[in-house]
Amino acid sequence: MKNTDERPIKVAIADDHALFRAGVKTALSSKKDIELIAEADNGMQLIHLLRHIEPDVILLDIQMPIMDGIQTLPEIRKLRPEAKVIILSMHNDHSMISKLMEIGANSYLTKNSDSETIYQAIRTCHDQEFFFNELTNKALLTGLRTKRTDGMHHPEADLSEKEMRVLKLMCEEKTTKEIADIVEISPRTVEAIRDKLKTKTGAKSMAGLVMYAVKNGIIDQP
Repeated sequence: MKNTDERPIKVAIADDHALFRAGVKTALSSKKDIELIAEADNGMQLIHLLRHIEPDVILLDIQMPIMDGIQTLPEIRKLRPEAKVIILSMHNDHSMISKLMEIGANSYLTKNSDSETIYQAIRTCHDQEFFFNELTNKALLTGLRTKRTDGMHHPEADLSEKEMRVLKLMCEEKTTKEIADIVEISPRTVEAIRDKLKTKTGAKSMAGLVMYAVKNGIIDQP
């Protein structure tokens, strides 16, 4: 039986700049493991499309007419909760990035990112749920400093040595397979530990786990 992982990652893009969409489309067309299945001018159009298509990853512009990315993201989460959402923006406003990660974005890229970075973000979000970069990490840490209560219900969570080690490696952006090799456990065990970490810390996402790790000194603040 053919491995379902061999099928291309289905991508949709919502951006009101046709030239930018065309550039992304051209850049991704050379990648055999990516299939661009839909384009939209604004959030409203994307939401209509999502009633008929099931993209794996959505590239979402923040500033669009009719319905912008901030209004669109919660609607995507209702309609296609499994889709990974990568925010595209001209701006690198930390509070905006932090807010978008909290309400369900899987990554955040500036529009001057090169095509290889966009491709890596699509692949990583699809395979690992999140794509962290310097921008998202700084934003999450800034959000942590200014708002100390971001869903951290259990700051005294009793983590085992192995759980601490896995969490630290996750914060270092290691993949599930890399963590499994380093800690000498199976990838499935890594995923089980990740789920357990969320339960123990009260974090709802990988972004929440990163913030927990910083707040509790498991990783250092830059």
